[in-house]
Amino acid sequence: METSVVVRGSPSTLARMEQPKGVDWTVIILTCQYKDSVHVFQRELEVRQKWEQIPPGTLLLAVEDPETRVGSGGATLNALLVAAEHLSARAGFTVVTSDVLHSARILILHMGRDFPFDDCGRAFTCLPVEKPQAPVEAVVCNLDCLLDIMSHRLGPGSPPGVWVCSTDMLLSIPPNPGISWDNFRGARVIALPGSTAYARNHGVYLTDSQGFVLDIYYQGTEAEIQRCARPDGRVPLVSGVTFFSVETAEHLLATHVSPPLDACTYMGLDSGARPVQLSLFFDILLCMARNVNRENFLVGQPPEMGQGDSDVAGYLQAARAELWRELRDQPLTMAYVPDGSYSYMTSSASEFLCSLTFPGAPRARVVHSQVEELQLLGAGSSVVSCLLEGPVQLGAGSVLQHCHLQGPVHIGPGCLVSGLDTAQCEALRGLELHDLVLQGHHVQLHGAPGRVFTLVGRLDSWERQGTGTYLNMSWSEFFQKTGVRDWDLWDPDTPPAERCLLSARLFPVLHPSRVLGPQDLLWMLHPQEDGGKALRAWRACWRLSWEQLQPCLDRAATLASRRDLFFRQALRKVRHVLEARQDLSLRPLIRAAVREGCPGPLLATLDHAGAGDPGVAARALACVADVLGCMAEGQGGLRSGPAANPGWMRPFSYLECGDLAGGVHALAQERDKWLSRPALLVRAARHYEGAGQILIRQAVLSARQFVSTEPAEQPAPGQWVVAECPARVDFSGGWSDTPPLAYELGGAVLGLAVRVDGRRPIGARARRIPEPELWLAVGPRQDKMALKIVCWSLDDLQDYCQPHAPGALLKATFICAGIVHVGSKLSLREQLLHAFGGGFELHTWSELPHGSGLGTSSILAGAALAALQRAAGRVVGTEALIHAVLHLEQVLTTGGGWQDQVGGLMPGIKVGRSRAQLPLKVEVEEITVPEGFVQKLSDHLLLVYTGKTRLARNLLQDVLRSWYARLPAVVQNAHSLVQHTEECAKAFRQGSLPLLGQCLTSYWEQKKLMAPGCEPLAVRRMMDVLAPHVHGQSLAGAGGGGFLYLLTKEPRQKEALEAVLAKTEGLGNYSVHLVEVDTQGLSLQLLGGETST
Repeated sequence: METSVVVRGSPSTLARMEQPKGVDWTVIILTCQYKDSVHVFQRELEVRQKWEQIPPGTLLLAVEDPETRVGSGGATLNALLVAAEHLSARAGFTVVTSDVLHSARILILHMGRDFPFDDCGRAFTCLPVEKPQAPVEAVVCNLDCLLDIMSHRLGPGSPPGVWVCSTDMLLSIPPNPGISWDNFRGARVIALPGSTAYARNHGVYLTDSQGFVLDIYYQGTEAEIQRCARPDGRVPLVSGVTFFSVETAEHLLATHVSPPLDACTYMGLDSGARPVQLSLFFDILLCMARNVNRENFLVGQPPEMGQGDSDVAGYLQAARAELWRELRDQPLTMAYVPDGSYSYMTSSASEFLCSLTFPGAPRARVVHSQVEELQLLGAGSSVVSCLLEGPVQLGAGSVLQHCHLQGPVHIGPGCLVSGLDTAQCEALRGLELHDLVLQGHHVQLHGAPGRVFTLVGRLDSWERQGTGTYLNMSWSEFFQKTGVRDWDLWDPDTPPAERCLLSARLFPVLHPSRVLGPQDLLWMLHPQEDGGKALRAWRACWRLSWEQLQPCLDRAATLASRRDLFFRQALRKVRHVLEARQDLSLRPLIRAAVREGCPGPLLATLDHAGAGDPGVAARALACVADVLGCMAEGQGGLRSGPAANPGWMRPFSYLECGDLAGGVHALAQERDKWLSRPALLVRAARHYEGAGQILIRQAVLSARQFVSTEPAEQPAPGQWVVAECPARVDFSGGWSDTPPLAYELGGAVLGLAVRVDGRRPIGARARRIPEPELWLAVGPRQDKMALKIVCWSLDDLQDYCQPHAPGALLKATFICAGIVHVGSKLSLREQLLHAFGGGFELHTWSELPHGSGLGTSSILAGAALAALQRAAGRVVGTEALIHAVLHLEQVLTTGGGWQDQVGGLMPGIKVGRSRAQLPLKVEVEEITVPEGFVQKLSDHLLLVYTGKTRLARNLLQDVLRSWYARLPAVVQNAHSLVQHTEECAKAFRQGSLPLLGQCLTSYWEQKKLMAPGCEPLAVRRMMDVLAPHVHGQSLAGAGGGGFLYLLTKEPRQKEALEAVLAKTEGLGNYSVHLVEVDTQGLSLQLLGGETST
């Protein structure tokens, strides 16, 4: 099943991410240029493994480049060596052996060089992307998109080998790129389409008709680029993605012992070798291109090397000669992905802003952020991982990342603002920023942590060549405007050619007497306003250039700060989602908080939300249960289980009394005692779900206000009142009637009252007796009672709320009918004598097997209530009875919805509906069908008892858990159930059996989505056998067993289908039954007196 993400970004540059079965990587390596950042990025890889983005068995390695300028080729060779070394050690070898590559799937990700717009590099640049289907909620970095592409788009289908992927580009790859790996050997490059204009500053591939690479051009001539053009005029760009087969990877690995290539690896450098700079594409891969000859290859230079002296060139020539010897015979092919896109992340602020914003979009894109005044965000702007309080205005085409701002703040168009918090907001007051890049940085200066701010213009160039600008103006204009002089920025002996933005000592890092802030740079925008005071303060600061700042950046603190802000906004999101009753799932956020080791603040937020609003409380408690279950990490037992430990009774009693705040507080106090190990956490989660059931029960009990009785003549003592009912078959909408869905979403169920084998299978009878006692009996038929109980005292009734206790339903019936008050000071005998002059005898029966799925227990409760109330001299209308059964089932603690009693107490074909509100009220509409259709329907309906007992209790708990978690599939399915009911009603009004068959088939699929596991294998086999003979079929009720009902293509098919089933092995103890629509519903009859049974 394909799951997609919401892409909050330019479709041409941001990958749409999906999760089919991905590559099971053996090793993932992330190369980085700074030694002190290795542990930081190692943790980032491990976090993603916790988030289930990376397979659990994958070996993760963050590896520093042997030298800062080792080049992409040298970094690849070093990473391959490190992977082989670790795999060799794992396999028990004492030396590096390439044998370990034979079954390995290795992914090497290169972080590349510094990036002016993100302190953690292009790999960790956050994108305006959301992954609603991801198991763990997190900000999406470019690295995450590329991991997804490699694992789910490009990697699947490839043989064992080594994938190499740069992280300095934004890629988009379609779900099935159509790359064939048949008879593959050698190396393969992935190419993406680009314009000839884009190719002038980039690399392109020249290939033959079979896809073999002939040459690779970098910044090629017009003629060279045209030679590469495809029929549509686009050219195959070098995308930064390459695959090496095991054979080719072995050849490449073999070079690590050959001078001077050994100097590309840490082993060579540790042995004293002189560093060498190699390009992956223009050294390693170029030597495999068919049109390249040895002589030209040896004297060439990779573009990333720049201009070097002849000595360096000679050293490189020797390295290239070694590559030629080892790799020349390996074929190099290209896979072109015409529907993909590629965009290199340049150092141009304008291009960077363009890739993260949405020109032409009607509104801003807000991702993982909480914004109080959304209307102040400009069209097409983007906000990523921010908390914006009060009036924060953002201009069109601007980007805010990792900021906690308190308005008033005005950021105009064309700006990137990142890494600011509330402490810096004062510096922004009264300013309107335009076309600026303002960033806050975490640094380590001589071991001390600190904050530094940088300000540059959107149009400023980060290149060393050219005239250069600062704050979008020439240096001379800047000097004239601000009073800054060139000697403030550069040493006198700095050559004019090297006086550029990278080397200018612009950025204060330390002031002699105060904390630094953005104001120490923002004064340059309006320098004349303070008579030179800000200039003197700036000159008094210790300042660094951008280049000098890079080694001081504290990437661990940067990522920790981002994570902290993400969770701060996430807690606001939790409160907002609950209080606004949004159908957004909080489960991915819960997993994120638990896996990051900070569930405490989340639990406190949920407690706060749950203690305030009764409409929010049950969901908040369910979320706490989810947090506790998540903390148990799959250990400690099943989530469903008992919830009546004495320690939890005090908080439960608060909730029962309606003291919500006291109950939530007491629950939290008790919870603190249950956090030490998985088994306790799971048991605590069960008790939180138990607390939620109390609140559901109270909500459902609001239906009592629709229960009323009218006085009637009391039957004579000994005169039986007999209530008989049909069963019910649900045709659509089941589950939507189940609390809390019934009053949070609103329910709609279409049901039929049916006779089974010509009989109304459910009934009850009641009569008055002279003895002040209660005589109870339960049996399979009216004339056959299997269980008999006599209640002499109130103590005999105390187990009325334990569903499995003998006669519990009948005991609850007396309490709900108001005949007995268990909390009264009067004894049972006194109550009965005072009100009725004697006791009662009540019998119930059902001819259907337990767990039939035909609504037996609820209909039985309705029959018992109707008979007992009539025997007591009261009449209950059917509508009141429907609500009375809701009350009774809550008293009995079985819970349950309203569709069963609507289906069995009301006659014929009807739709029951409840609105998304409290008090819970059920309204019933009879469906009018064409003349003769009821008989036609009865002729085509059959019931098959599957022989499997349905166990709905755990199914119900799982559904409620999924609903409270607002799992997207469950929310969508719940809405579909309600909508489908109205479509099914139309099919009945039209009298169309084929349409009704389609309704049944869709309904069964919806039930399976709602409660996975409700279709036993034997039932599936039975349904497959019957499929050719039916318009549609479904298990009754919640599924899991019980009765299967069929709408047959031909009328009166009982014998024919019995013959079909008889030929099928392994179906167990099934039986086929006739079924017809019952047009009577509940019937009450007064009989003459009889002797007690």
